[in-house]
Amino acid sequence: MTESNRQVLLASRPEGKPTESNFRIKDGPLPSLGEGQVLVRNQWLSIDPYMRGRMMDIRTYAEPVALGDVMVGDTAGIVVESRHPGFAVGDAVAGHLGWQRFGAIDGSLLRKVDTTRVPLSAGLGVAGMPGVTAYVGLIDLCAPQAGETVVVTAAAGAVGSVAGQLARLRGCRVVGVAGGADKCRHVVDDLGFDACIDYKAADFKASLKAALPDGVNCIFDNVGGEVLDALFPRLRPGARITLCGAISEVDNPSPHGIRRLLPLIVNRVKVQGFIVGDHPERWAPAIDELSSHVAAGRLHFRETVAEGLEAAPRALIDLLAGRSLGKQLVRIL
Repeated sequence: MTESNRQVLLASRPEGKPTESNFRIKDGPLPSLGEGQVLVRNQWLSIDPYMRGRMMDIRTYAEPVALGDVMVGDTAGIVVESRHPGFAVGDAVAGHLGWQRFGAIDGSLLRKVDTTRVPLSAGLGVAGMPGVTAYVGLIDLCAPQAGETVVVTAAAGAVGSVAGQLARLRGCRVVGVAGGADKCRHVVDDLGFDACIDYKAADFKASLKAALPDGVNCIFDNVGGEVLDALFPRLRPGARITLCGAISEVDNPSPHGIRRLLPLIVNRVKVQGFIVGDHPERWAPAIDELSSHVAAGRLHFRETVAEGLEAAPRALIDLLAGRSLGKQLVRIL
């Protein structure tokens, strides 16, 4: 195989917002395989908000990317060589292979993508980590019941769009929160939410109150900050809040914290943060259900695609700036 392995490395740590100069492109040889490993020719790269934190020299729930290392990320592609009995050349797979054209990985860390039910790219979105995140956060932790009202923030994003649709499939009334009129139209017209409130609008709080006349039973939150704070007066007794992300705190030197705890106490609210990687047993059943919904036309998704591995840094910058709709991907050429 004569093709080179193009990689995107973390060249420096951001001072403020990330820039393309924080990354470096490198071409090199293909990785060699050890026993039990699989060589994948990546076709799609997932761009996700968590990557911003991994660029910093701080430890959260995962180690930061070292300077000079390949940037972390999930990919989907085709097996081109295998030394693992569970995978054959030509299999469609997804795994954590990073920002590179080829990746070698232990077969135990790969999963097959059923392309008879979903496109390969969906193995990184609705039928991948974002979809499983939505599934675990909504179904397992929020546990909404038919007739309840669910609010999903960042509703036009890869996770929020799935969480809201899952709530609708379970008979809930679903209100999304998104940034901008175009995103809100997509959330209602394409994804089937009952309503969507533009948090950038001057009348945001009044619109939120009007959309939730009977309060809210479950909040699936990806944002934090002032948006989450504005929902607290609408909480119903026994409400649940699933904390999935806090994008409002990214590159924010003075993040807006929770200003009032009394609504949580008075309404006996359960607040649960989670990391989807802590629930490995839920991935297979979640992906199976999500893939079935997509194949049957019950679950819809949108992708924003950047062309070429070299476009990955700009794709991450655009995602963090709110310029993506649905799942942000890079097509690796």
